[in-house]
Amino acid sequence: MEKIVILGAGGHAHVIADIVEAEGNTFVGFLDDDPSQKDAIGKIDDYKKYKDCKFIIGIGSADVREKLSKLDVSWGKAIHPSAIVSKSVSIGEGSVVMPKVVINARTVIGKHCIINTGAIVEHDNKIGDYAHVSVGAKLGGTVTLGKKAWVGIGASIINNVSICDKAFIGAGATVVNDIKEEGTYVGVPARKLVK
Repeated sequence: MEKIVILGAGGHAHVIADIVEAEGNTFVGFLDDDPSQKDAIGKIDDYKKYKDCKFIIGIGSADVREKLSKLDVSWGKAIHPSAIVSKSVSIGEGSVVMPKVVINARTVIGKHCIINTGAIVEHDNKIGDYAHVSVGAKLGGTVTLGKKAWVGIGASIINNVSICDKAFIGAGATVVNDIKEEGTYVGVPARKLVK
């Protein structure tokens, strides 16, 4: 059994706390610099008081997760018991797998990723560090998702597609071609949103 401290105290962090407890681990508390977060037991810098704990970042922003990942702590992970994860899957430190997720054979999930509720990540995917696969999103086989990429709620990505770092796939979009430029992609098929 592990003792887990969560950095951040918003809604996402609370979902992670539920997962930590569902796994049979001990949730110690939230650390957050926002004084409006009344559930926090301290500020982020108080992490030094919890040397015997593992940490998970409960903040949605990929940039913030990357910044906090530089802290000198031991990182845990949270995988909900209802998730179906192949024994051949690799999941990096700090990553979170929410309820009812399916991750199939030989997929590699990077560090500090979010695989959100009900997402399907098929076989042989490569998910870059700090990426987020949102609620109900579906990734076909052999998809590559770059560092800090975000796949929106209910979006679909067909087999054998590569998505570059920092690409944002809008809710409900369908990706049928490689995405090679950072930006926001929406629609069916997904096209870059021009400002």
